[in-house]
Amino acid sequence: MLVPDPKVVRTLLTRYASLKIAQAERERVETARELEDVSYTLCVMMGVTSVHDAIARADALLVAAGRTAGADGESGLSLAV
Repeated sequence: MLVPDPKVVRTLLTRYASLKIAQAERERVETARELEDVSYTLCVMMGVTSVHDAIARADALLVAAGRTAGADGESGLSLAV
């Protein structure tokens, strides 16, 4: 099984969280569309159909990557929402 790059996953989670906040503050069609795209991409990368499951798997991936990243300066902190 292919494992997504933790840096890409972290970027997607950050973008997802930013879009959720932006959409909560002010609903816009463009933001909703981009949120849908990011959600879909997370689901595909994590191999699930629910964005909540994708976030949980992404969080687990980042935690696991943090355990092995000690030497490269990564903090190991997850960004799941």
